[in-house]
Amino acid sequence: MDRSRVGIVIPALNESATILGIVEAVSKYGVPIVVDDGSTDATAGLALRGGAVVVSHKKNCGYDAALNTGFRKAAELGSETIITVDADGQHDPLLIQKFIDAIDAGADVVVGIRSRRQRFAEHLFAQYTNLRFGIKDPLCGMKAYRIRVYKARGHFDSYGSVGTELIIFAAKKGYRFAQIPLDVRARKGQSRFGQVLSSNYKIIRAMMLSIWR
Repeated sequence: MDRSRVGIVIPALNESATILGIVEAVSKYGVPIVVDDGSTDATAGLALRGGAVVVSHKKNCGYDAALNTGFRKAAELGSETIITVDADGQHDPLLIQKFIDAIDAGADVVVGIRSRRQRFAEHLFAQYTNLRFGIKDPLCGMKAYRIRVYKARGHFDSYGSVGTELIIFAAKKGYRFAQIPLDVRARKGQSRFGQVLSSNYKIIRAMMLSIWR
């Protein structure tokens, strides 16, 4: 797949320690689109230095809002495939080629399967999606989508799904899936997802909403 047809969306909040390296590493596979979600450090400037398309929120809007912005920009740029990658260094950029290969082989959606999950709610959500759809790790931040899946839904997220609304929509509509195991590397800096109780609440809320929508 031609590099210009792949949009690589990277939501980022105060990730100056890693963003330049991530942008430079993913650029060989597609067009990096960094969504600076209200950072107060040099995240946006470093991403620009690395050659990324940068869209900045004036204030922190959250993970799902950042991905919504990134997907809109990718669609505007004419991306045929959109890949999401975290900005904290946990995802190995070399794996992007495997996600592209899976799309080229016929998958509409590709989901990463992490080597470890941190929270109780993540295990619970994964059990639900595995039993119902065969999706083993819905909360993995590394995923790939054909643009037609996004356009069929019309948005990436509408209810704070922690990055899961579009894959659950795709599963319910019968789109073709592939799943790729990946090792999770230690992140640099503090998690942006919140403390244990609040993060578990967000995940369980997203799971319950996904059941009813």
